[in-house]
Order: sequence, then structure tokens, then C-alpha cells
Amino acid sequence: MTKNDRNPKHLYSASGFSLIELMIALALGLVISGAIIQVMVSSRVTQGVNQAVTSVQENGRFIISRLRQEMLMAGRYDLLEPSLNKVVDVIEEASFVLNHPIILPGDFASMPQLGTIQGATGANDVLVIGLQGSTDCRGNRLGYDQGEEFYVINHYFVQSNTLRCRGFDGRVLRGKIASNNSVDNSAEIILDDVYSFQALYGITHNTLSGDNSGRPIRYVRADELAALLANGSQVVAIKFSLLLRGDGEIKLNTSKAYKLLNETPITPNGTGLFKPFETMVTLRNVKNTMRNRKL
Repeated sequence: MTKNDRNPKHLYSASGFSLIELMIALALGLVISGAIIQVMVSSRVTQGVNQAVTSVQENGRFIISRLRQEMLMAGRYDLLEPSLNKVVDVIEEASFVLNHPIILPGDFASMPQLGTIQGATGANDVLVIGLQGSTDCRGNRLGYDQGEEFYVINHYFVQSNTLRCRGFDGRVLRGKIASNNSVDNSAEIILDDVYSFQALYGITHNTLSGDNSGRPIRYVRADELAALLANGSQVVAIKFSLLLRGDGEIKLNTSKAYKLLNETPITPNGTGLFKPFETMVTLRNVKNTMRNRKL
């Protein structure tokens, strides 16, 4: 038996960490874990913000492009178009369409409530346009054959924070042809997360402007249009603005107010990333008609 074997302390000695070393290790582990968690949270927040920014930009570009394309055609009526369905007096219809690019309440006796409306303070506006086309804003032919063109009425409005559209046959609304009861006039959603839709209308009057350029001399609200149109003015441009919300559940301060056109500032409810979009559309068909008038 060796000397070490006879020493009982040798039997129980072992290397290891002291209590202080364990406490230091735990503290360092907590610091590192906290840093990792913070990085993960920050990364998730950044990802959410990026998703919201990307979605709101894409939605803004989409809706501005689509509405511009459709509103450019307001007031269009081409008597020489071979695809124009001529079951009605197209000469009389052309005059009506060219003089009613923007539909106002009362323009159609069969549906007097249908028309462009100025929303109350902070409320959404309603826009209704008329044009010659082969489909309405939903892509429906409303009972006409493929490629046939007719008098289309497109109705744009916001409901439950969604921009919607429905289409009508203007000939039916004017009582020129019988109603097709199989035609669906229900609204379809164009875009979600729309928190405000506002519009102004550029009017011209050849006598007041002093020329036949058809340029807008001022922009007015929808509730001013009836009196101005009755006095010989005409709508040749539309300004419209939308307030959109980006996708994602990011928690951003929504106390910011957004001013759209001539409306009072709007503070949207809820959380998320909001962004306004605005553009102006010249109604080239009406503008060309006004240029040819010698008032």
C-alpha cells in the first residue's frame, strides 16, 4: 500500500467549478441569451415592418394604376367603333355619355340614388363614372356578346375598409332597353385595407377660361358639381386619394393624422403602417369634346 493509498483525503478529492465560477457562468449565459432573444425580436419586428412597407407600396401602385386606367375612359363614346352594339339610338346615347362622364344622383330615374357623392367630414367619397366599353369594372359583359361595346356604369365605394366596385348597363338604367334579371350587379372587392377614399373634380368652362383648351380652372367637391354642370361647366379631370394600411401585425403608433386632398386630417383606428396615395387623371375624351365646343 502506498502512502497515497493510506491517505483518506486522496480518496475523496476531485477537480470542479467553485460556486463563484458557476454564478459567473450563469450570469454570462443569461446575458448571452438575452442578447440572442433581443436580436430575434428585433429581426421579427424588422421583418414585419418590411412586409408592411412592401405590401402597402405594392397595393398603392396597383390601385393607382387600375383606377387611372379605368377613369381615363370616363366619357368615352366612339360612334365609329365597329363593336358598338347599336340596339339603341347611339347618336342620342353619345350625347348623354359625353355630357355625363361623372354620374350624379338623379341622372337615372330608375336608380336615382346612384351617383357620385361627397362624404361627410372624414367619411369616404363615392365615385360613379360612365363610358363606352366591353365590360364593367368587374370584367362582366352584362349580357352582351364577347367584344361588344355598350354604355357601362362603374360605381366605386368603400365598405368595411375595402374598396369595392359594381357595374351596370347604362342603357337599362336609362330605360332604353329591358332589364336582364340574370345580370349580377353585386359589388366585388378591388382592394383590402382601404381606410379612406377621397376625390375632387376638375371643371372647365370655355367662357370662363377664355379658351377652348379644356383645361381645368379649379377643383371642386362632388356636392358642388350639379350647380356647376347646370351652368355649362364640365368635368375634365379627377383627383383622387386613398389611405392604405400595410399587411402585418406590427404595432406602430397610429396617432398620426393624414390629410387627403381638401379633407380634414384623418386619424385611422387600429395599429399598423399607413400610407396615403394621390394622383390626378385627365378625362381626355371629355377634354377633347370641350375643345370642339364654341361656347
